[in-house]
Amino acid sequence: MAKTKPPVNKNEIYTLTFEDLTHEGNGVAKIEGYPLFVPDVLPDEEAKVKVVKINKNFGFGKLLELTKTSSHRVEPTCHVHCGGCQLQHMSYDLQLQMKQDQVHNVMKKVAHLDHVPVHPILGMEEPSHYRNKVQIPVGEKNGEVIVGFYQKRSHRILQNQDTCHIQDEAINEVLPFTRQLMNKYGIQAYDEKSHRGQLRHIMVRVGHHTKDIMIVFVTKTSKFPEKDRIIKELTEQFPQVKSIVQNVNDQRTNVVLGKKTKVLWGENYIYDKIGDLTFAISPKSFFQVNPIQTKVLYDKALEYANIDKDDVVIDAYCGIGSISLFLAQKAKKVYGIEVVPEAIEDAKMNAEINGMNNVEFSVGQAEKVMPKWKEQGLDPDVIVVDPPRKGCDVDFLEAMIAMKPKRIVYVSCNPSTLARDLRILEDGGFETKQVQPVDMFPSTNHVECVAELTLKLSN
Repeated sequence: MAKTKPPVNKNEIYTLTFEDLTHEGNGVAKIEGYPLFVPDVLPDEEAKVKVVKINKNFGFGKLLELTKTSSHRVEPTCHVHCGGCQLQHMSYDLQLQMKQDQVHNVMKKVAHLDHVPVHPILGMEEPSHYRNKVQIPVGEKNGEVIVGFYQKRSHRILQNQDTCHIQDEAINEVLPFTRQLMNKYGIQAYDEKSHRGQLRHIMVRVGHHTKDIMIVFVTKTSKFPEKDRIIKELTEQFPQVKSIVQNVNDQRTNVVLGKKTKVLWGENYIYDKIGDLTFAISPKSFFQVNPIQTKVLYDKALEYANIDKDDVVIDAYCGIGSISLFLAQKAKKVYGIEVVPEAIEDAKMNAEINGMNNVEFSVGQAEKVMPKWKEQGLDPDVIVVDPPRKGCDVDFLEAMIAMKPKRIVYVSCNPSTLARDLRILEDGGFETKQVQPVDMFPSTNHVECVAELTLKLSN
C-alpha cells in the first residue's frame, strides 16, 4: 500500500488561521487536514508560517509574520529566548484555560475517565516573581564573566540575564551584583569544552516568608580565590543573606551539583514557611519552587485525604517531609518514604523543628518498603503519593493496590502520567472521585494536579 504524502513541503510558506493549542502551548493550524504546530501563535490568529519539519501525521512551522492577532495576545515581559517561559505571549486567562483543557483531555483519552469532575484550575492572583530558587550557568565572553540561562535547545549562555520575571525579586538583585564581584576579583569561569576554569554555576535560594537568602557557588575545584572579600561584600550589600556555600563538582557532566558541599559563611540552612509549618532548606533540598501555590496544593491534598485523628497515613516520595508534616497535623501517625538519604535527614529535622512526634521517616524505595510494612501488620487508611514527572512505577502502584487503603491522594506534576496511573489504580479496585488542577508555574506549560481516589466497596 502506497504511503500517503503529507500535503506540505519543507520550507514552503503558508498563510494560516489557527484553531487550537497543543499541551505545550504551540498554535495548531491545518492544511488539508494535516496539523501544523507553530510556537508563539494563538487560536483565532492568522499568520504567515514557514514549514520547518514534516512528520507522517503532523509538522512543525516557524512564525514569520502575524497578520491577525488574538485578544488574548499580550506583550511578553521578557524577550530573552531561554525557553523557560513558553506562554508569555498569552493572557493569564488563556494560560489557565489551556492547562484546564490539557487535564480534561488526558482524563478522557488516557484514563478513559471523562465522567470524573475536573475542577476549575486554581491560579495565582499575581502570577510573577514566584520562583524561590535559581541555578544559573556561568561562562566567559571577551574576558568577562557572564551569567545567564542557556538559549533554548543549546548550551550557549544568554549573556547577563540579570532579571527574570518569574524569579523572586531578591534573586534579580543578588545575581547581577554577584556577577560584578566575579569580574572584580578575577574569578575564572568554567569552560565545559576544555574542562578548565573555576566557577560553573551560581545557585540562589530565597525564603518567601522569611526573606532568608542562600548563595551557592558551584566550582570545579575546592580552591576558591578571594572568597573572603566576596563574602564580605555580599553580606554587607545583602544583610538578608544567611548562608554562603561552596559546592565542588569536578566531573564532566550536565548535573549541576557535585557531592562535596561546605558552608563558607553563615548557617547550614535557610528557613521558610508553608502555612504554620517551618522548613529548613539546604543547598540540595527539594523544596517546591512556588511557595504561595504550594500552600494551595497542600491544602487541597489535605482536604482530599480527609484524615481524622485515628488515621494512619503513608507519604510515598516524601522528600524533606513537607507533605508528611501537613498530614501529621491531622493524623494519628504518618510514615514517610524517600529514596534519597539526605532528604530523610532533612525530613527528620523538619519534624523536630515543628515539634511533631507522630511522623516516622524511612530511606528506601516505596515499592519495596511498603510490602514489608504490610507483612508487619501496617494497614494505612490513606496513602499520599507525589512522584516525579515519569509517574509511578508499576511495582509501586501494585504495592498501593495490595495495601487497600480507604483513600489515595495522588499529587502530580505531569497530567499524562497521572492519567496513565489512575487507569491502573481504577483497574486495581479504586475509584477516582475528583481532580483539582493547580497552576504552580505561570508562564510555563506545566500544571500540577491533585486527584482523590477511594477504595471501591466490593474491595
